[in-house]
Amino acid sequence: MTATPDLRTAQLASPDLLRSVFRRHAAGVAVITAPGETGPVGFTATSLTSVSAEPPMLSFGVGTGASSWPAISEARHVGVHILGEHQRELAATFARSGADRFGAPTSWREGPEGVPVLDDVLAWLVCRVVARVPAGDHRIVLAEVVLGDPAGTGRPLLYHQGRFTALRD
Repeated sequence: MTATPDLRTAQLASPDLLRSVFRRHAAGVAVITAPGETGPVGFTATSLTSVSAEPPMLSFGVGTGASSWPAISEARHVGVHILGEHQRELAATFARSGADRFGAPTSWREGPEGVPVLDDVLAWLVCRVVARVPAGDHRIVLAEVVLGDPAGTGRPLLYHQGRFTALRD
């Protein structure tokens, strides 16, 4: 059920307004990975978007203050992993500042182009970065799909109202 908008309670644009509105937007959860000078890097993303079918391209946003940004800013290739509802803890690990994201219990291997590929995900892609577009305190990374595997099983993990959750029937 939705309510008729009350224009008298509208708020001026602010970071808090944007966060509040997007907490109501359920989003799929992905982990983006890349090789880095001192080892693999990665972060949890809910900004993953399909951009083009021909050629197959996607985009995601990353904050320029994120610990992964220096490696992502230089990476020629990235990994994109679609998480399943059984991977809440993995999503939280990759979202947590200062976490050892690739230590136990994270299971991964080095994939094509040196990209870290996570195990047991619903689907994964290795993509070639084609552009990094400035967008406020973030960069929108455009990447062309090189190869991947959509054969994982299970249901997708979602992010809604500030927490990881699952689909309900």
